[in-house]
Amino acid sequence: MKYNYFLQGLLLGLAYVAPIGIQNLYLINTAIRETRKRTLAVAFIIIIFDISLAVACFFGIGILINTFPVLNGLILLSGSVLVIFIGFTLIRSHPQISNDIDLESNSFLKIIGVYFALTWFNPQAIIDGTLILGGFKASLPESMSTYSVLGVCLASCLWFVSLATITLQFRTKINTHIMRWINIICGSIIIF
Repeated sequence: MKYNYFLQGLLLGLAYVAPIGIQNLYLINTAIRETRKRTLAVAFIIIIFDISLAVACFFGIGILINTFPVLNGLILLSGSVLVIFIGFTLIRSHPQISNDIDLESNSFLKIIGVYFALTWFNPQAIIDGTLILGGFKASLPESMSTYSVLGVCLASCLWFVSLATITLQFRTKINTHIMRWINIICGSIIIF
């Protein structure tokens, strides 16, 4: 039974991190322009901040829901509407590969600061995480929430390492047209 909750957390975690957002775009840009070692280091930095935000969203909103049970239905409803909205937004978006930050000349402390801000100061990531992960926690038995959040954390590791590795492998072939199709596929999966 605990494996079912772990698997649910893993699948929700993949759906949560897979849409091409700010973190993913910067990681793709890093992989296109930097060495393998530096790209994987950046992926690790993103994973740490992504997991910390996911855990905070998962458990933080869960405390509020347990304190105010009426929030459970509101958060589940809001989360469902938000997920559908994110899916449609992804399908309609037109991503661009850019050189907004020059990571080559930046120290790792500056890179850590940039990715911390991209994660923790991104209102959409906080709202998405709170509604999606908090709503998910609200639907779980308390004893199974640890297994679910471990699945979410593993999803973050798998996603960002895979994204970095695949982008490094195919960096000469990735363009905005391909990223557009990735968004359409991710958006469709989220809506479904």
